[in-house]
Amino acid sequence: MRIVFDVTPLSHPRTGVGNYVRGALRGLAEAAGPDDEVIAFAPTSAGGKRRVEEALDGIPVRRVVRSLPLAHAWRTAWSRLGRPATERLVGRFDVLHFSDWMYPPQRGGVRATTVHDLVPLRFPEWTTPRTRRMHGAKYRNAARTCDLICCNSAFTARDVVELLGVPEERLCVARPGVDGRFSPGGPRADLGRPYVLTVATFEPRKNLDTLLEAHRLLVDELALVLAGGEGWGERSELTGKGVRSLGYVEDEELVRLYRGATIFCLPSRFEGFGMPVLEAMACGVPCVVSSHPSLDEACGDAALRADPEKGRTRLEAYRAAA
Repeated sequence: MRIVFDVTPLSHPRTGVGNYVRGALRGLAEAAGPDDEVIAFAPTSAGGKRRVEEALDGIPVRRVVRSLPLAHAWRTAWSRLGRPATERLVGRFDVLHFSDWMYPPQRGGVRATTVHDLVPLRFPEWTTPRTRRMHGAKYRNAARTCDLICCNSAFTARDVVELLGVPEERLCVARPGVDGRFSPGGPRADLGRPYVLTVATFEPRKNLDTLLEAHRLLVDELALVLAGGEGWGERSELTGKGVRSLGYVEDEELVRLYRGATIFCLPSRFEGFGMPVLEAMACGVPCVVSSHPSLDEACGDAALRADPEKGRTRLEAYRAAA
């Protein structure tokens, strides 16, 4: 069997989706038999090509990573025009699995994709216009053309049935796992005092303003450490007494931050799954997590739950965890 797996999201600094893509590709490579071939495919920019190649290090797959000028515009036009077929670029295949960033045409074989969440449809105000255009078009195409749609949680699968009208028999739930480096044993970050850690791209649905408000009531007890990419949208300044904003951090440093934290908190208003919770728990950190159905699958009853809109509820949960 010949499987083409779109790894275009690896062209950006890796967060949840990128880690999911990399983990899924590694799993495919491990499951492949001697007569199978797994192909990592990505049309991307020159800088993106370097990131993809680095992310694929150690994964035994064939690489077809093309460097293109104006890569986003090229992928969008290719998806909308519906030609040329992907076979023109990678040869004949049995399966094409595409990402969130494009929905390339194909002549034959099984057509598959993964849906990580339907935030652009559920809460369009929490996404950028570019994200709504790109993901909305992908969702419509996937609902119409895919033989199989993988979902990262049963919660997301229910959303796909409800909002896209996809029959359940065309869905499968493939929850994310955690890289083996996320474990309790090993070096821990020492930031000079106990701290609450949150890991999130800084955007409206991550609800960081509420977290900052709750932390002001705890400032003499715990510092607040924010790790994550810049993101978008209006928000309060991520500063204040006892607050440290680290920006995006690589996995090696992130593991040390998890291990050194007194508490991990994910105050998000909406998640498709919530991989940082899984990573934090794998590192042995007590967790305070929003009371959202998808996070039930990520943490079960192993974390304290809090209403993401109520800072007082979160404060009580913090104190109970500490």
